[in-house]
Amino acid sequence: MDFGLAFALGILGSLHCAAMCGPLQLALPVPNGGGAGRFIAGRIIYQLGRVATYCLLGVLAGLVGKSILLAGLQRWLSIALGVAVLAGYFISKKIALSAPAVRFVMWLKAAMSAQLQKRNLSSLALLGMLNGLLPCGLVYVALAGAAVCSAVWSAIAYMAAFGFGTLPMMLALSLSGKVFPPALRLKLRAAIPAGVCLLAALLILRGLSLGIPYLSPDLGSDAHCCAH
Repeated sequence: MDFGLAFALGILGSLHCAAMCGPLQLALPVPNGGGAGRFIAGRIIYQLGRVATYCLLGVLAGLVGKSILLAGLQRWLSIALGVAVLAGYFISKKIALSAPAVRFVMWLKAAMSAQLQKRNLSSLALLGMLNGLLPCGLVYVALAGAAVCSAVWSAIAYMAAFGFGTLPMMLALSLSGKVFPPALRLKLRAAIPAGVCLLAALLILRGLSLGIPYLSPDLGSDAHCCAH
């Protein structure tokens, strides 16, 4: 799986984040001490905290993928994930969160609210890490891509590429002090299904193991790293 695809998915995903998480970005506290330097540093540290959480989630995805690889089921995992990404994206709006998930989200919101009251760089880093744990379909799509990596480090790098893809838009939003107008938000969200379908198609194509370099490598060979 190409890391460039993960980066592109991050760029596309940031359009969704800008539409959905704009108020949170604009509510970030200004670190004590004032000055433009600390303001900018605080926003950057917050975003890096979010990317760090994605990388930690990549560890879990990589461990799952490695276990599946050792069992000789990686190609079937890739196909199953591709189908699941499509199904999950288009029916997720019709499914209510389970009680444990609701409690987890409530805990996250309470923890984030507590960090919003503080005005230091460490609280912004923690706030960003907590934000990375909020339920997000596009993060799950990225994790599906990371799970088909054959090495944990590859899965981490995949999620890092996804996270850094979200940085330009999210950092610009947190620095701008302006909310995207509704018309623009609708246009941004309209582009998301195309990206989700593309990743799902690539996961399925990869699982078919057709021997096509980069797109559908032979998963029965020794060279089935994520970068391939």
